[in-house]
Amino acid sequence: MQKPENSPQLQALLKTVSGKLGIPSEQLQQELEAGKFDRAIAAMKPQDAAAFRQALANPQRLSQMMSSKQARALYQKLTGQ
Repeated sequence: MQKPENSPQLQALLKTVSGKLGIPSEQLQQELEAGKFDRAIAAMKPQDAAAFRQALANPQRLSQMMSSKQARALYQKLTGQ
């Protein structure tokens, strides 16, 4: 299976998040693509980590969460758009 191209927005988001976690963006991308969320979860508040784990367990809820106004606002804030 061919790996999809990364958009400039995705690269900006990876760079921002990796900077906050203190790891290279390439490493973060590899971990996320492999389904490893340990570093991201470790940097979250406990209640946010619990909500994130719940969302991962329910793809429909994850889709709803990612399309919310809050998610779009967070993306815009992180990428400076």
